[in-house]
Amino acid sequence: MRESLMRRYLLAVVLSGVPSTVHALMKRDDLLRATRAAGSLVGGGARAGVVVHLAVSGFWTFVLTRLPVRGVVGGAVAGLLIAALDLEVVGRHNARIRSLPRVPQWLDHVAFGVLVAGSGRVEGGQAREVAL
Repeated sequence: MRESLMRRYLLAVVLSGVPSTVHALMKRDDLLRATRAAGSLVGGGARAGVVVHLAVSGFWTFVLTRLPVRGVVGGAVAGLLIAALDLEVVGRHNARIRSLPRVPQWLDHVAFGVLVAGSGRVEGGQAREVAL
């Protein structure tokens, strides 16, 4: 069980940023812009942003594996709710987060939810693998 959770956490941490990374590449924007924005939450830059990203992702992975969030659709909905909280509630108080392109950031959050919840379901607080 722990291996499955760790695998989903790591996949989500690494792959959930693909939408904003592709967008940044297409627009020839700074690839570390979102990372620096995350770091600015704790008064730091890109290195702090990596730590913030890992911690926030760990928190949301923990939350999603304790809730009855199942499948791709459930993960996508969870990702949208996380985006609303992260970007629109917390992020609206931070100029660097507010300045990020919205759609790619929201898509990153949807991808995160799908990657964490899409491949497993939760029963009694324990995630179990299921086919997509």
